[in-house]
Amino acid sequence: MNARIPRRLPNRRRQLLSASLLLLLGALVLVVRADAAEPVGDARTVDQDVQALKKELVDLNRDLFRLEEELLYPASTQVAVFLSVNVGTFFALDSVQLRLDGKEVANYLYTEREVAALHRGGVQKLYLGNLTAGEHELVAMFTGKGPHDRDYRRGTTLRFDKAVGAKYVELRITDRESALQPEFAVRQWD
Repeated sequence: MNARIPRRLPNRRRQLLSASLLLLLGALVLVVRADAAEPVGDARTVDQDVQALKKELVDLNRDLFRLEEELLYPASTQVAVFLSVNVGTFFALDSVQLRLDGKEVANYLYTEREVAALHRGGVQKLYLGNLTAGEHELVAMFTGKGPHDRDYRRGTTLRFDKAVGAKYVELRITDRESALQPEFAVRQWD
């Protein structure tokens, strides 16, 4: 079998293609070994070989997933938006809508378990995508129950310059004790 990889493909694609070919060859070896007639005494070593091959396939699959993510979201254009909650006494989160440059990119409705996880310090990845370098606008709308169990809808906006390299943005819901109101803050990570 002559499996040549074209040289004109980008390096990452060539790596992904090479890994796929290795996965295919590993599966072929597994089939050939299973068909071979071996004595019962060697069955244990065949089982060990099969288990080792399965582990290698799982590792290879994980590496392929990483390569795919690097291809789809290269670090030079990547933008990620996260959500965290600090205390949350004055606001019970129901949903978040995220707009980037006027286009809706995320709309998430929370369950009680997810809100509880956020209150315990969890951080949710709301959005992961690609942006070109330049000026952009991020708008987040939060819906839930505010003080005195009233419906509450509040938004926050961030205008930012995207340079070459990854951009990380955190949306944070905190309590403003002095005003007895929730506060919605945006923080950029470098």
